[in-house]
Amino acid sequence: MQTAQRILRDYRRRRLIVCVALAVLALLLTLSARYIADRDSNEQRMHAFNQRAVSSLENVLIPLDLASKDAMQLMGLSCEAAQLKMRELVARMQTVRDIGLIKDDIFYCSSIFGPRSIPVDLVQPRLPSPLPLLFLSIDHTLLKGTPILLSWHPVRNSQHDGVLQIINIELLAGFMLEPRRPWVSRAMLNIADSHYEYGKGLLPRITVDQGQVSHELASDVFPFSVTIIGPSSSQLALQNMPTQLPLALILSMLLGYITWLATANRMSFSWEINLGLALNEFEVFCQPLVSSRNLQCVGVELLLRWNNPRQGWISPEVFIPLAEQQNLIAPLTRFVLAETVRNIDIFPKSPDFNIGINIAAIHFHNGEIIEDLRHHWFPAHPIQKLTLELTERDALPDVDLRVIRDLHRMGVDLAIDDFGTGQSSLAYLETLNPNVLKIDKSFTAAIGTDAVNSTVTDIIIALAQRLDIGLVAEGVETPQQAAYLRSHGVNVLQGFLYARPMPLKEFPRWLGGSTPPPRRNGHVIPIVPLR
Repeated sequence: MQTAQRILRDYRRRRLIVCVALAVLALLLTLSARYIADRDSNEQRMHAFNQRAVSSLENVLIPLDLASKDAMQLMGLSCEAAQLKMRELVARMQTVRDIGLIKDDIFYCSSIFGPRSIPVDLVQPRLPSPLPLLFLSIDHTLLKGTPILLSWHPVRNSQHDGVLQIINIELLAGFMLEPRRPWVSRAMLNIADSHYEYGKGLLPRITVDQGQVSHELASDVFPFSVTIIGPSSSQLALQNMPTQLPLALILSMLLGYITWLATANRMSFSWEINLGLALNEFEVFCQPLVSSRNLQCVGVELLLRWNNPRQGWISPEVFIPLAEQQNLIAPLTRFVLAETVRNIDIFPKSPDFNIGINIAAIHFHNGEIIEDLRHHWFPAHPIQKLTLELTERDALPDVDLRVIRDLHRMGVDLAIDDFGTGQSSLAYLETLNPNVLKIDKSFTAAIGTDAVNSTVTDIIIALAQRLDIGLVAEGVETPQQAAYLRSHGVNVLQGFLYARPMPLKEFPRWLGGSTPPPRRNGHVIPIVPLR
């Protein structure tokens, strides 16, 4: 059997486990979502940096093509005639450091130095070339030793003539290749087999440090690419996790609290009772009441038992009080009424046979019990007498007295169960006008052993007899107790001495075997328990 404390503790523990599990799951999902979002955001930032660098350089190189066409129009003119126009082109483009005109492999005019007469291959060994070229090199004329970007445009149908543009790559790199930490720690421009890194100049090759990754993006218009190096997006996302933890904790705790509130009913004893009713886990038992004179069965008390497959057998002393706390005692009572009516034929068809059903005081509010009797009991037209037993753990004065009067008019008897315990008051006898008092088993057990309780038992018996109220003694377990109660005028006995609570289907078999016992010297010999 389960105890109330254990059951409630189990439910609280399960609720807590569910809430903590969901909170932890929410924490993990939130951190995972933030991790994925940060990782994707980091990748997008790195890709955006690459695209911006490539696009910026393309925007610089596209006007160079137009400028080279304008400069070719000056080919054949004297340097004095062409230099002013070339300087205007340089000023207009800003990023171009110098424009040179090459004729018959001779660098003969510079926008900066004016007339010159130098073989172009001495300026740049790669020139002249029949094809347009874009390459990185070192400046040997103006700012010696600094990196430059060279753009060569040959004159059509001639590999010895062309326009050479010298671009200030360091100026471009300032807004194109400057790293954006923490996503980009290094950025390089790649043209052919040459590499330029912002802040370091030309490099023979690209090296990637351990723990870092590289991303390269090539231009679709010009023969160059941009390589960026930095921590992996996953590594950056992990490094950012501690900053996401406070928000994730708040969200997980909020979800845990909401889950605690949401499971208050579903993961509670009230939900378990409703589930037990829906799955037909409850069973109605009956315990016979026998006449103290001839030991014939004169009635039964219907008792509810619960074999919960999730918890095992749960004692009525556990689930009945909990059901009353959860306002679920009325559905349980309706179940008992329905099962009683369904099995009404197993009981003796006699108006003197009493069927007792335990009722909570709250079931009397607003005449609810009368409506349930009209719905379940009276349509079956039972011959047997119905007795509603009110337990004293309820606040009996709260019972609607109008309902009490209606029940008496309808022929339903009232009994005060466990009389002498709980909230006993003589005022109950006047306000409730009960037909029966059921002596609590604690007083029955004290017969012959406890002088004080035996005296109380005698007082209860005398009071009932004085008020002409019927008496039923509960918990009769020994022949001595039965003899004492019978000698003091208690007419109906109930207890293990005669029968233990049994399923309804076993009652007819018990009833068939409950013949009057033999007498010895004029006294009835009590029968032994059948179960």
